[in-house]
Amino acid sequence: MTDKKTSWEAAGRAGLVLGGICIAYVLLGLLFTKMAGSGTAGIIVGNILSMLVWAAKLVACIWLMKVFMVKFSKANPEADNSDTYRFGVKTAFLSALVYSAFYLLYVLFINPDIFEESVAMLADNPMFTSDMMDQVESMIPKMPAISFFSNLIYCTLFGVIVSAIFARNIPSRNPFADTDSADEQE
Repeated sequence: MTDKKTSWEAAGRAGLVLGGICIAYVLLGLLFTKMAGSGTAGIIVGNILSMLVWAAKLVACIWLMKVFMVKFSKANPEADNSDTYRFGVKTAFLSALVYSAFYLLYVLFINPDIFEESVAMLADNPMFTSDMMDQVESMIPKMPAISFFSNLIYCTLFGVIVSAIFARNIPSRNPFADTDSADEQE
């Protein structure tokens, strides 16, 4: 069993790094949108760059989660697979909290018109009636809170799944080790 304070401190540092990577992705997406301009070629290039950065972010976050879990396991030799899993869950939650808090600030202060712009694009759709548009527009004030909690839940669940996958083999186990006979000899 590992010390809870040490576990939370390490998870906090790892969560800040992973959350920082996600924040950098949002800021790069904003930069690519500004650079793309309004031309078709610029929009296509901006979208391609955004997809490449998203893929790099995804791979980097998964790889870093494994690195942090291995580092935690090596720093705490008494840690077993469940301790490593709990560390990964803490890291995922803290990372999701950092990212969700930033995204809330983003939609409230940096780009407050993001939801109105999205609704304006829906207005051009002939399948939306005026009643439907009124319902969508009535949700706009609630969207920052909805986006905060949906990001928090989604990112935490994603991190829990990644942690569960990696924790099975961190620390590595030797399936051929004869642990029963060693216990009997003592």
